Parts: sequence; structure tokens; C-alpha cells
Amino acid sequence: MENVVDRFVQKHQLLKRRSTVVIGVSGGPDSMALLHYFLQRKKSWDLRIVAAHLNHMLRGEESEDDYSYVENYAQQHNILFEGAHIDVNAYKEKYGLTTQIAARECRYQFFEKVMVKHDADFLALGHHGDDQIETMLMRQVRGAIGFSRAGIPVKRRFAKGMIIRPFLCLEKAEIIDYIERVGINPRIDPSNERDEYVRNRFRHVILPFLKYENPSVHERFQQQSEMLFKDEELLMSMAKEKFYQIVNQKENGESVVGVKDFQSLAFPLQRRVIQLLLNYLYNFDRTDVTNVHIEQILALFNNKNPSGTLHLPAGLHVIRSYGCVIFTFAFTQEVSRYSYRVYLPFKLHLPYGVIIGEVLDEEPEVSNRNVFVGDAEEIYLPLTIRTRKAGDRMVPLGMKGSKKLKAIFIDEKIDKRKRDVIPVAEDAKGNVIWIAGVKRSKYGMITGKTSKFLYIVYKEK
Repeated sequence: MENVVDRFVQKHQLLKRRSTVVIGVSGGPDSMALLHYFLQRKKSWDLRIVAAHLNHMLRGEESEDDYSYVENYAQQHNILFEGAHIDVNAYKEKYGLTTQIAARECRYQFFEKVMVKHDADFLALGHHGDDQIETMLMRQVRGAIGFSRAGIPVKRRFAKGMIIRPFLCLEKAEIIDYIERVGINPRIDPSNERDEYVRNRFRHVILPFLKYENPSVHERFQQQSEMLFKDEELLMSMAKEKFYQIVNQKENGESVVGVKDFQSLAFPLQRRVIQLLLNYLYNFDRTDVTNVHIEQILALFNNKNPSGTLHLPAGLHVIRSYGCVIFTFAFTQEVSRYSYRVYLPFKLHLPYGVIIGEVLDEEPEVSNRNVFVGDAEEIYLPLTIRTRKAGDRMVPLGMKGSKKLKAIFIDEKIDKRKRDVIPVAEDAKGNVIWIAGVKRSKYGMITGKTSKFLYIVYKEK
């Protein structure tokens, strides 16, 4: 195994002599194997090694035991240790994130601080070939584009150095064999066995089938990943050249693109020019700008209708006016009405908030009126998320007959200025099932037989 990793490191020039390497160590098999691998090469490469462990405070005493395990191992082997405790659940609630995304953000913020403190050249992480397969497949299923399709990069810039992943050439079984051979007894996170997480379902269901068909499938996926990264680099360089030719950046922060100039580009370049423009306008500071927004902008450019407006996160407005499309943060016109047909799961950025929908296997808690939970099998899909229409009616929970939305807004004392922008969720048969933040209908009520839960949450700006 060591020889395979050595060749991979040399092929991708992942290390240089006399470097400082921070190693992300959770205490699990992958990171402990990585730490041991670097420890064995410390002298020959003249490396300075720092073991970095973050306690996410998600598993109580188990998390504390993980912390102590890594700290003690580092002390026993004369390795510099950096540890921290961060309440991921508190961070998750503060920023409205999922547990996994919140944990990842906290982890990388911690790693960056350690890198800066030690003026480190590299951050080494223990992702392996099986992780690569899972990541690439998950992103394909979600409709990833660009660099995202290529999965986990072998190396990328981070802080003042690089993130490196020397184990992408290995499969999990090789790592397990290695730690058994060198006598490491790692910590095991029981959450890795729970199929409530998407990645675990891919790991337990899809991965064994692929390995049965081709025991070296992790090598094939890694080759695909590297080729996809190289292809994307070429396409992005071509898109940058076109970007400077067709995007007119004004002093007031607006960017203007001619419709005909844009339509003359090859379709792969159209997508990437939009991505470059959004990166420029947001200064690479938005993770909630997704492929959905790019699709909407493409449709605006190629629509036969000569006018239209899109409202993107953080107040960015995309306005088509005949021969040009304007990207601006200074739009003051009244909010347009909207109507989107959505397929689960979905995430929509609306003029005054974000609405997210998915199907869950367990009943979630309903904390306020901004959350809807219903029996997913008793609601006609797909849904439509829209603003109210004249004559809209709903059958509120607890009532036998229907009632006009206008009357509901009056009864609930909803500000007139908000009534035309509040999201209304309508099922495929035209039944209004929920007025976000106001009232739910009788449709899709949960019973003892409910096994799939439709979960929708609206987060106002």
C-alpha cells in the first residue's frame, strides 16, 4: 500500500521536502492510517507534522473520547497536536444549515486557523478511492455541472498552501489491511453505518455492486475524475476569454451582456460564462447559488420573450430588456409575481426568502408556521410554489369548507405589503395545501400509517 501511495504522491507532486504538513485526524481508520503513513516518511522527507482534530460536540462522550484518543496518540509519537471544540449544532441553528454542511464549515475554518498558525504548506486529508466513487455518483444524481462532476480533487489551494489527498489511489479495504498490519486500533463512528445519510446508502448499496463488477473500480473512477478536471480547466480558460469579450462591466457595479453575443457562444461556454459572471458579482462568496439559477439565466437569455426579471440571492437581479441582459444589485422595481413547478427535493430562492422541500423517512419537529409537514403519499405531486392569485381558496385545517386566501390574510392580520410575496404551496390537483408562515390545509394530514413525510420550510430574509 505504501508503494502505491508513494507513486501517487510523486505523480501528482503532492509533497515537497522540508514542508509543514497539517493532517486532519478524526481518529477513524482513514485519518489514522494517513497520520501513520506521514509519520513513517517524516524523516526521509524532512517533514514537520501537525495532527489537527476538531471535536464537533455531536456525540457527547464519544466525541470527547475521540479527542482524547488523537491527542494521546500524538503525544506518544511526539507529534504536534492542535485540537478544538466547536458546538456544531449551535452553528447549524445560527446559520440555518444541515448538520453535515455545518460540520464541514466548522471543520475547514478550524483547519485554516491551524494552517495559518503553523505557516503550513499542506493540509493532508484521508479521503480514499471509495469516497471518490460515492461523491461522483451522488453529484451525478443531483445533476452536478462543471468541476463538481469530477468529484474530490487530488489537490487544491487552501489558506496559504494546498489541500492534498494522497489516499485517493486506495480503496477502503487496503486502508483497513494497513492499520491492522501496523497495529492501529482506530475510533469507529457508529453514524457511518446509518442509512439515514445519503452517502451511507450509496456506500452500502451501490458500492458493493460496482466492486463486484470490477474490483478495481476505484482506480477507474479516479482516472475519470482526473480527466474531467483537465477537461473543465480547458473549457473554463476558453470561457474566460469569451467573458472578457462579451461582458460589459459598468462603474456602478452593473454588468451588461448582449443577447446576440451570448447566443453566439457554444452551449458549454454559455454555462461557464454565466458561472464566471456570478463568481465575479458575488466575489466567490455564495454557496447558495446553484445550477438552478444558471438554468434560469440561460432560459432568460434564450427565451423568445424580449423581457423578464429574475431575483437571485443577496439581492442580485437579472433583467432582460430586449437586446441585453443586465445583472445588478440596484434594482428597485416592485417584486414580480412568480410560479415554479418543483420536484422533490427542491430549493428555491424567492424575492424575500428561501423555500426548501424534501421527503423524510422520520417525522421532523414542527417548530413554527414556517414549517409544513404532511403525509407525502397523500399529497398530489409535483407541487407548485407561487404567489397568490385572485379568487384563491383553501380548506384550512379544522374547517369543513373552503375560505378565500384574502380572508385568511385579513383574519391573520398579515401586512398588505407582504400578501403578494408570501409563498403559496399548491398540489398537482390545484389544492392550496399551505400558505407559508400563515396556515396549512387539511390535505396530507399525518396519521399512524404515515411512512413518508413531506417537509417544507420557508426562511424569510
